[in-house]
Amino acid sequence: MVGTMRNRSRMVPKLVAFLLVAIRLRTQVVMCSSSSQRLAPALYAFGDSLFDSGNNNVLATLVNANYPPYGDDFRRGVTGRFTNGRTVSDFLAEFLGLPYPPPYLRYRTSRVITGLNFASGGCGILPETGNDMGKCLNLDDQVRLFERAAHNDLPRLFKSSNEFSSYLAKSIFAFSFGNNDYISNYLNPTLYNTGKTYGPRPFAKLLVASLSQQLEKLYNVGARKFVVFEIGPIGCIPTIAKTSNHDGVCDGGPNLLVSYFNQMLQPMLQNMTSSLAGSMFVLGRVNQLGYDMIINPSNYGLTDSRNPCCLTWGNGTLTCIPLLTPCLDADKHFFWDGFHFTEKVSSILASRCFNDANVCSPVSLQHLVQI
Repeated sequence: MVGTMRNRSRMVPKLVAFLLVAIRLRTQVVMCSSSSQRLAPALYAFGDSLFDSGNNNVLATLVNANYPPYGDDFRRGVTGRFTNGRTVSDFLAEFLGLPYPPPYLRYRTSRVITGLNFASGGCGILPETGNDMGKCLNLDDQVRLFERAAHNDLPRLFKSSNEFSSYLAKSIFAFSFGNNDYISNYLNPTLYNTGKTYGPRPFAKLLVASLSQQLEKLYNVGARKFVVFEIGPIGCIPTIAKTSNHDGVCDGGPNLLVSYFNQMLQPMLQNMTSSLAGSMFVLGRVNQLGYDMIINPSNYGLTDSRNPCCLTWGNGTLTCIPLLTPCLDADKHFFWDGFHFTEKVSSILASRCFNDANVCSPVSLQHLVQI
């Protein structure tokens, strides 16, 4: 009996070693198989709640989506995404053959090289935007976190500095910023004085200049391929459209305000492409596309472009009330809650950006990865 036990004890380490080798080989095969289908080595997402995939879950903030019915149609359930399913950045990752970039604040110690998500709900380009609701990661915070990862963590996962540089140069950096700088800041005079300090054009110029500085910081780290989305038609979102006096579906005033930003965004990105060697800054022209989806929803398979799918606080103007059952046809709705659109809308925006050079310009995302 003792001899048998000794023999078995000798066999256990060998068996464990064999299993570890088998697992390692299987993992390598899976990684090679998946990497061969990737159009880019990684996707890095920066932005606000339109991109946030869970960073706000670990921050002391009132801006969160870590409860049902958020995630109602997402296969992982509640994750902190401010919608019923996938976001635009999730769909972009799928088109690129990549896994969804995980939230940085929850994966910063892991060996993730297929991208990270730095987006944070409630925040904006300006450092003060969103502070009234608690802690969030503004644009400067997000860029600094990436810089730290690029200097301290990511290089260790590559054989050489040249390999790492090539990886960064081929990766995609996607941005969705500016919504909250208008919705929560400029249009909120009780908490912020920007509306009194700046006219509409000077404020847009301030935002675009601040964004440009941060994009250049990422370029200096090694990023080369950027997709920067316009601000959408915020005058059409329920939290504004349902609470302001206006004619028609949307409030034209806020839409006009963000148009100044969008008009200045295009030449800024063109100038950066011209002045920064080896770079390509793509503009995501989603404002007009989103507006058309709201005004002509049937053209996009939608039936309701005014009301949220979930039951919200503030009679359809704020966030979802926890645990209440949402509508049964979310894919027919433009809005999920009083601020954010549904997964269906995200899929359309991302698909058009990937395939259509008139939406993501001057080249589609599909073309960008080939440059």
